Amino acid sequence: MITIDTKSYKNPLITRYASKEMSYVFSDENKFSYWRKLWVALAESEKELGLDITDEQINEMKENIYNIDFEMARKKEKEVRHDVMAHVHTFGNQCPNARPIIHLGATSAFVGDNTDILQIKEALEIVKKKLLNLLYVMSEFALEYKEMPTLGYTHFQPAQLTTVGKRAGLWLQDLYFDYNDLIYVIENLKMRGTKGTTGTQASYLKLFEGDSDKVNKLDKMVANKLGFESSYYLTGQTYSRKVDASVTKVLSGIGQSLHKMTNDIRLLQNLKEIEEPFEKTQIGSSAMAYKRNPMRSERIAALSRFIINTSHNTEDTASVQWFERTLDDSANKRLSIPQTFLGCDSVLEIAINIFQGMVVNEKVIEKHINEELPFMATENIIMEAVKRGGDRQDLHEEIRVLSMEAGEQVKKFGNKNDLIERMIKSDKISLNEKEILEIIDAKKFIGRSAEQVDVFYNEAIKPLLEENKDLLGMTVELNV
Repeated sequence: MITIDTKSYKNPLITRYASKEMSYVFSDENKFSYWRKLWVALAESEKELGLDITDEQINEMKENIYNIDFEMARKKEKEVRHDVMAHVHTFGNQCPNARPIIHLGATSAFVGDNTDILQIKEALEIVKKKLLNLLYVMSEFALEYKEMPTLGYTHFQPAQLTTVGKRAGLWLQDLYFDYNDLIYVIENLKMRGTKGTTGTQASYLKLFEGDSDKVNKLDKMVANKLGFESSYYLTGQTYSRKVDASVTKVLSGIGQSLHKMTNDIRLLQNLKEIEEPFEKTQIGSSAMAYKRNPMRSERIAALSRFIINTSHNTEDTASVQWFERTLDDSANKRLSIPQTFLGCDSVLEIAINIFQGMVVNEKVIEKHINEELPFMATENIIMEAVKRGGDRQDLHEEIRVLSMEAGEQVKKFGNKNDLIERMIKSDKISLNEKEILEIIDAKKFIGRSAEQVDVFYNEAIKPLLEENKDLLGMTVELNV
């Protein structure tokens, strides 16, 4: 029988929302194996630069990278009240030959901060993959519906027409901005490196008997072994917490974009124009059996607010650090950085799922257009009638009166908008039914919407999708 712990709090980001892939990035196994990889890289580099370290010691360390005795580390940390030294002793116990040279010349931030950077890089690559997949499914949607007219809304009041695809293109463009910001952060992320206790590299300078060139090479070699070209030029004991703020700012930006998008989707679902996927066995309400609630979009909105607000922690932390470091960053970082990534991972997956099954109700959209377009088309009808010899002032007055009458039918009696029929019957408007209907063809009111979508896709989206085609092809199913 499986025993389920029902007496301890479990983070819903792990149990309900985020992927196992992202959860693993911030797991103890991944974190502490990175610590050991860093100790191996440090020992290898120190050996290559002439220190008395043997291949046997390095191989022993490599063989035990994933062989972590977490129970011993837990007991040791309780004894010494220092997580890094607890794991130094644990690793040394498993690697007795290498024990004397583990963590040689390093400070706690060597494993702590460098591991933070390694986890951040790994998590950013997952965000990149999922954001690209979202850009793909959204661009497919925008292209499919680029020519389908729909009411535009300003102040959530009917405005000039746009298209379903053009509106989706606006959502897509926000995420394209976020993608560019993401790539900038990924490309400029560096290791903290081998900088010593206050960032001066004094311990390594002593270790290499004053050979500054070797100290500089050590810093670069360790970074290279962990997949980075270099480390930051300057650090205190820690890398600048501005780095964390720049990372979570990108995640917050994704949250902002998706929150705005799902606001629109929720409003459109209320209008019955667009609906997110709804499973055959899905229940919208425990009381109202007919309900089809936009649960996915609402979940994105909730999690996006969490991302946006949690990201402020890194900004606050960057601003309150003292001198070369203070420890008031540590507990906050343990919470805010993983959870911001977990939240971002969640909303990206949900958004992909929405666009893999979005429903567009074309007839409802047409109905809403027909309710408003006659009013919007009156200026075009006046101009065409004037070209046929009509008096602009007389036409304006006639259409004003007819518009008021039609508006009264809609607002006072709940009838359909019959302005077109009234204009066709009017003796004062020198246009027949066919001519008036041609003027009010909805596709004549969408401007360059379709062309704008094509240009944006071909010049901005398509190149980056082709460049990263090996990352595409995700399908997402929600667990709950």
